[in-house]
Amino acid sequence: MTLPTRLAITPVREHHGGSRADLEAELAAEGDPEIGYYHSYEITGSVNGPGMRFMLYLSGCPLRCQYCQNPDMWTMHNGRPVTVGRMLDEVARYANFIRTAHGGITVSGGEPMLQIRFLEALLRRCKQDLGLHTAVDTSGFLGARASEDFLDLVDLFLLDIKAGDEELYQLVTSAELEPTLRFARRLSDRGNRMWLRYVLVPGLTDAEDDVEKVARFMSTLAHVERVEVLPFHQLGAGKWTDLRLPYQLADVPPAAPELVRRAEAQFRAHGLTVV
Repeated sequence: MTLPTRLAITPVREHHGGSRADLEAELAAEGDPEIGYYHSYEITGSVNGPGMRFMLYLSGCPLRCQYCQNPDMWTMHNGRPVTVGRMLDEVARYANFIRTAHGGITVSGGEPMLQIRFLEALLRRCKQDLGLHTAVDTSGFLGARASEDFLDLVDLFLLDIKAGDEELYQLVTSAELEPTLRFARRLSDRGNRMWLRYVLVPGLTDAEDDVEKVARFMSTLAHVERVEVLPFHQLGAGKWTDLRLPYQLADVPPAAPELVRRAEAQFRAHGLTVV
């Protein structure tokens, strides 16, 4: 996922002391069966949903996107363990401010649906206990894990459609495209609100034919409120180096404004609202 420009960063806190065994004993005492693994959280503006957002980044992702700016989130157990109750306590610290700012909680990653049980339990508590608007930022690749009850809990999906062609999608992500398309159709059919996102990478996802395939598919979906064309940048390159991972896009320039405008025009030509 692409992280937003940070407006106000909240320091990451440890939500527990001691070992995993200590945490599991505490879970048993609380009657809460779920442990989640998170990377960080922060308060951001409306790029990740309406109003001010409590942005929670869960660890773990099944995709290996060439342009990923957070490869340190790929492995779930590299994250910090936390109970639903303890994370809810942290969200609650900002709940009044967030509600006043007409915002809510957005859970991203990584791929948040990798931890679907923890995610569902947390969002349910955020809605029932705190009255917060809920959003999930996802590739849709794990959409088959989502129950109807879970989908009812999510007020807004931020869906990243990374390519419209199977071969290109596999090149970009090392995964298959169809699960994402199937999930997008499912959301459309059941009336879930969506913001759709497309990352524009020069020389990789910027060809007119490729953008056209994505735009054509997006135009068949209902309840799409907006499309965002996200220009590629090199902000995550240092993490690939630190992790000693081969980074194939080291020499790729940021997406030029005229390239972004051309892609946006293609989406608009299919009747989509581009912001």
